[in-house]
Amino acid sequence: MPGTLAGIIGVAVVYFLMSALIKWQGRKLLNKLFPPVVIGPVIILIGLSLSTAAVDMAKTNWLLAFISLIVAIIVLSLGRGLIKLVPVVCGIVAGYIVAICMGLVDFEPVAAAPWIALPKALAEFHLPQFAWEPFFYMIPVAIAPVIEHIGDVYVVSAVAEKDFVKDPGLHRTMLGDGLACLAASLFGGPPVTTYSEVTGAMSITKVTHPQVIRISALTAVIFSVIGKLSALLQSIPSAVLGGIMLLLFGTIASVGIQNLVQHKVNLNITRNTIIISVTLTMGIGGAILSWGSFAISGIGLSAVVGVILNLILPNKHTEE
Repeated sequence: MPGTLAGIIGVAVVYFLMSALIKWQGRKLLNKLFPPVVIGPVIILIGLSLSTAAVDMAKTNWLLAFISLIVAIIVLSLGRGLIKLVPVVCGIVAGYIVAICMGLVDFEPVAAAPWIALPKALAEFHLPQFAWEPFFYMIPVAIAPVIEHIGDVYVVSAVAEKDFVKDPGLHRTMLGDGLACLAASLFGGPPVTTYSEVTGAMSITKVTHPQVIRISALTAVIFSVIGKLSALLQSIPSAVLGGIMLLLFGTIASVGIQNLVQHKVNLNITRNTIIISVTLTMGIGGAILSWGSFAISGIGLSAVVGVILNLILPNKHTEE
């Protein structure tokens, strides 16, 4: 573990270098490496890659999953005012109540949990012990979260209808991720990255103000030390959460499609079709590229392939 934490410092270094590169080259570099024909399918993959986890959770009890999903959809479609902003909460509450009625919720851990309890991770606290091996090993692995970070910023920009790539700037958001990784490694925490799942909630609720995220972060820190609350949240059946995630993760993929439509990506151009097709196929198919102990797969590999194809394929804009 100490060596792994040192490796996370390597991830932070990659973020810092990418931040400096974007600051130096600006929007020109982003438009060259990550045009809509690359970003669109990457965003779609972010949603689709999470869909497996949602289905796995939902299939533990499809009845609970569908109840949670249907209630969330009804609230989102027909709700008014404040209630329309909390379809996820409404879906979870409805599914949880049904689960209690079905006798699927065990309250014994809640009763046994103390009111105040520190997170279990603090009991196994580690400090980094620097070594070159994990440091260099993690540097290429950081390619995936860096590209996913870029995709997430584009998603949030589309949802909020603001150009966050320009203001505050992708170089600043990239720097923020790097600082978070560095802080995590120095204080014995897990590696951190932009959280794609949250973009789904933003897409549904349209709540994108940074102040809301700050309040959520502070609330999560406070809740983490309330033992009974943590136990109560853990008592929610996974099927209930799975039903909600079927909606959340699908909205991320729809934002990717929206990105392609808004930028009028012409699928009659063979070049565009090739880039989108190969990117999606490799990501959904679970392609893995390995070399020795190093391996890259999923969104990271697909995004790299999309970027390479975009750079090497001739761009004549001829329709076929």
